[in-house]
Amino acid sequence: MFGRKKKNHLHSHIDTLIGVNTHIEGNITFSGGLRVDGHITGNVITTDNTHNNTLVLSDEGSIEGEIRVTNIIINGTVIGPIHAHGYLELQAKAKVYGDVHYGSLEIQLGASVEGKMIHQIKLESDDKQKSEKLITLIPSSSDK
Repeated sequence: MFGRKKKNHLHSHIDTLIGVNTHIEGNITFSGGLRVDGHITGNVITTDNTHNNTLVLSDEGSIEGEIRVTNIIINGTVIGPIHAHGYLELQAKAKVYGDVHYGSLEIQLGASVEGKMIHQIKLESDDKQKSEKLITLIPSSSDK
């Protein structure tokens, strides 16, 4: 209604929880849903690029490292670049120190970003649009 696009379908449940009193040093790879209430020093990356991967960073959580996840919801602190190829939501307490690459974006009042905001154009849709614009030229009968 009123021309609003539907949000990407986020992963409907959390497969992994990193608790408030947990501190992890090292890279994390996952698929499905990951909720971080604790602290991670390392990169957080999905193992596949499907649209079902979601990272939720609560207001008590923090990540110091690169994030590469399709859909991301942030309400905590991130120090490092973010690559959200699908949907990125920055909630009111989100603090991001690094460049942000996103497909679609929602920012709530109070969120802050110290870095570049870079919109990622989906390559799949670009390829479809380019192929629709291609015209195959058939030689005329006089060229034979």
